[in-house]
Amino acid sequence: MARPLMPKATAVWLLDNTALTFEQIAEFCGMHLLEVQAIADGEVAIGMQGLDPVAAGELTKEEIERCAADPDAKLKPAEQKNPQPKARPKGARYTPLSKRQVRPDGIAWLLKNYPELSDGQVSKLVGTTKPTINSVRDKSHWNSPNIKPQNPVGLGLCSEADLEKAVAIARARAGTVHAPAAEEKPAAPEMSPLAAMPPAPETPIAPPAPEPEIESEPAPAAEAEPAPEEEKID
Repeated sequence: MARPLMPKATAVWLLDNTALTFEQIAEFCGMHLLEVQAIADGEVAIGMQGLDPVAAGELTKEEIERCAADPDAKLKPAEQKNPQPKARPKGARYTPLSKRQVRPDGIAWLLKNYPELSDGQVSKLVGTTKPTINSVRDKSHWNSPNIKPQNPVGLGLCSEADLEKAVAIARARAGTVHAPAAEEKPAAPEMSPLAAMPPAPETPIAPPAPEPEIESEPAPAAEAEPAPEEEKID
């Protein structure tokens, strides 16, 4: 159901000029019942000018009278006679004029780093056409010598979330794993067969035997020299 353009102002007018219940007004305006009750109590939307939904073409007088007589009935919006805006079909997004010159750079970056992306995904990300993508791919673009691959996120052509989502969808479709590559470990140096053999068990070394003690013979006592004889004096 179409909601009024100004829900609070419409609720103010319906509270002041009709006998509709709070539930009917809340349902029509897309508001909470307590919020409508707060407007009626003067706690919310103080001093707000009410908007007549009949004059705006959102309700008919007959519909208001019908629902005022039946509290269980729900308001049905009037048929819009004014032309309504049409929903924009899905397709390539709009690219500002200031960024259209760098669009081939973003296309080249996507083709180089994410070849699994389809032309339709690239077209939606950067807002271009498939002939432009093909001309950048086969280097037949009129400005091909000056194209330098640059990240479209940094150029402002798309958001990082949109790029990650498109890449995840493309990789899931291709059956590739979206995981970072494991770091390569350096290869171990080759070892000779002798070095690969287990070391021989160590044999315990016996402590050296103590040297036998040699008993030294006592040195012969020196012979005492005879005392000189005293000369006798007559």
